[in-house]
Amino acid sequence: MDFDFSDDQEQLRDAVRKWVERSYDFERRRAAVRAGGFDRKTYGELAELGLAGLYIPEEHGGMGMGPVEGMVVLEELGRGIVLEPLAQALVAGGVVNGYADDAVKGEWLPKIAGGEALVVLAHQERKARWRLDRCEAQATQQGGGWAVSGTKSLVPAGDQADAFLVPAMTAGGMVLLLVERQAEGVDARGYVTMDGSRAAEVTFANTPATLVAQDGLAALEHAVDIGIASLCAEAVGVIDKTMALTAEYMNTRKQFGVPIASFQALRHRMADMKMQQELARSMSYYASLKLNAPAEERRRALARAKYQLGTSMRFVGQNSVQLHGGIGVTDEYVGSHYFKKLTQMELTFGDTLHHLGEVSARMQDTAGVFA
Repeated sequence: MDFDFSDDQEQLRDAVRKWVERSYDFERRRAAVRAGGFDRKTYGELAELGLAGLYIPEEHGGMGMGPVEGMVVLEELGRGIVLEPLAQALVAGGVVNGYADDAVKGEWLPKIAGGEALVVLAHQERKARWRLDRCEAQATQQGGGWAVSGTKSLVPAGDQADAFLVPAMTAGGMVLLLVERQAEGVDARGYVTMDGSRAAEVTFANTPATLVAQDGLAALEHAVDIGIASLCAEAVGVIDKTMALTAEYMNTRKQFGVPIASFQALRHRMADMKMQQELARSMSYYASLKLNAPAEERRRALARAKYQLGTSMRFVGQNSVQLHGGIGVTDEYVGSHYFKKLTQMELTFGDTLHHLGEVSARMQDTAGVFA
């Protein structure tokens, strides 16, 4: 199998990397955190590069690209620990394009692609514990439309988004709805999360909504899998930069008159971190390549990928802090922010233990047994 990137993919990577290097330095990020963890101007710059429309067809104003291009972009944004939730645009674009009717596509896809509308997934509930089939939000049909009531937690940029993708239950099962933030009955309480990004608790009270998918569970699973693949790619970028920062520090920090990088025990620690880095990269590739596979195969693959990425994120992040010493957890040092990002990502879309359970539940009867 050929794992070389095409010229177009490398050009896309280069464009995003240059934007991060020139336009999104650490001070700009710190300013965004102080301002609340989300900057609409920054999100607009990403949209101007065409990144919000990666998964949206060209006839709707998008770039018509696929999971590998998304992976390339998010790796570079991960290296810059960019706060703005571009991955949510990929989730929204992929799900609306894949499940909504032509009217909804025509109304929303051009706005998502152009950055005019930030549409985010609002699915997490307090009692769900990452189980997608557990949902207390309720949806009812009213006349020719829908209404939804319920509360969703940890909604990315929830008080800044323009609309939400909301799973809710009906008598016949789960549906997936699109709800505008300015609609009647929406209340969003925003806050800054551990890594500096923004999230919100969002409550819907008999709020008007638009149907995206009648089979809401299938659409929600696909949405979360796009989110997991995006997170895996972003995590690879964060890990890459964490490794580079750690190596640089070890080559400059001296003890007993020599750089600590010369100590054999610490070199072995870096070698172990490098192994986890490459395992994370290979499983991120696996996740992206399986994103368009049949649902059961896709779900199994994404659970495997998230389990490995969770293990790698925890190992690299914690060992980086230990190799840095006290400076590794100070707010003034950029490395601490990469550590916080890895720690939060390990808990997003299901933690490592949850996905270990998913992998176990989805193993075939002959798994691990030689036939």
